[in-house]
Amino acid sequence: MSELKGKVAIITGAGTGIGKGISRALAGAGADLVLASRNKENLQKTKDELKEYNSEVNIIPTDITKEEEVISLFRQTMDIFGHLDIMINNSGVSVGKSIDELSLQEWNQVVDLNLTGTFLCSREAMKIMKAQGGGRIVNIGSISGQMPRLNSAPYVATKFGIAGLTKATALEGRDFGVAASCVHPGNVAIERRVFSGSTQDQEPMMSVDDIAKVVLTAITLPPNVNMYECITLPVGQLYLGRG
Repeated sequence: MSELKGKVAIITGAGTGIGKGISRALAGAGADLVLASRNKENLQKTKDELKEYNSEVNIIPTDITKEEEVISLFRQTMDIFGHLDIMINNSGVSVGKSIDELSLQEWNQVVDLNLTGTFLCSREAMKIMKAQGGGRIVNIGSISGQMPRLNSAPYVATKFGIAGLTKATALEGRDFGVAASCVHPGNVAIERRVFSGSTQDQEPMMSVDDIAKVVLTAITLPPNVNMYECITLPVGQLYLGRG
């Protein structure tokens, strides 16, 4: 498959979980990739797993909560490829505590990574994409940004924020051929969940590849079409009316 041949994508949080699955899907479709996260070892593992595909894969360890590192990520990407077609904002973290147990440090940790990091990457991507006349920005949201779950206030707040940021980005980008969209996953079987031992692990799950297929669909649409928002969840998972 070569739907994305000649396209360049940056994927944050690419070392594990959904980010790794998206990296695999995009490489399989022919895209050249820049993989970013704070953990260089995990990025290298992802890169090694993508050797079977005919794609150029670069790893750039980046803490997206730090403005200077984000700016460097995009500068290096442009130095390597000269253009950027796809931005996947996937990095995220959660803290499982009730509001009255949360420290300010824990709140800021989630907000800085999930929301501020997505803003910083979207800002730099928009600069490039507006100048070149188009591109796609895909934000990985969550159904928790629509139907909250107990003991996840920072995560819920940031995912609601991601939905709003996507709207603002789509509005600002549409006159320049830049499409912004948001994919809201339900339960996905990822490393931190599979081994956490929480009761959520017993709920219906999707694989990371299921979400990656949705993202691939969004970015392979004709350039004049945008899958603006998509909710994807296991058929048996509680969503409406969940507590």
